[in-house]
Amino acid sequence: MPHDDFATEPVPGLPETPPKDELILWQGRPDTWALAKEALAIHWVAGYFALLAFWRVGVSAADIGWSAALPHALPFLLLGVVALALILLVAWVQAKATVYTITTARVAMRVGAALTLTLNLPFAKIASADLDVRKNGTGTIAITTKGDTRLSYLVLWPHVRPWKMNKTQPALRAIPDAGTVARILADAAETHVSQPVIATRAAAAVAAE
Repeated sequence: MPHDDFATEPVPGLPETPPKDELILWQGRPDTWALAKEALAIHWVAGYFALLAFWRVGVSAADIGWSAALPHALPFLLLGVVALALILLVAWVQAKATVYTITTARVAMRVGAALTLTLNLPFAKIASADLDVRKNGTGTIAITTKGDTRLSYLVLWPHVRPWKMNKTQPALRAIPDAGTVARILADAAETHVSQPVIATRAAAAVAAE
């Protein structure tokens, strides 16, 4: 029988039901093709195998001519197709297993295909967020955390800002319409920070004063 690995989630992408005063503003996941390009470098892999095929044909053509040497590229092209298919499969599995959530109080990231985890980032722990957007509208929002918060680059990959290993920056990778999502995050964080904090003191302390 089919089994849903995330059936225990009360809300998709969140480990528990949010408090009544916390609203979900946006949820999404990476675009498969954009993730394959940005995180898995599929275009570089394609170029590598194309270069290998061209080199093999060029070496053979020096002895037997170009027309006879062209079939020598087939093994490299076939290997390239297999490699690209595997990369696309990995990107699809990663995107399928991922849910990014922005609420009125935090950013939550349910990530990981084999080892699933949910990272909660309250706005109070977020120092800044940087947007990197592509021409087609997909992009990445990288989050800088405050203080000495330590996060594992390897555990979160590919949902991190590339090459920032000393201070790992979790990231909403390759999301569609990234500009709109960034505005939602900025508005939510600004609203949360501007909310007054009301402290309730014990009645005995008030009476003592």
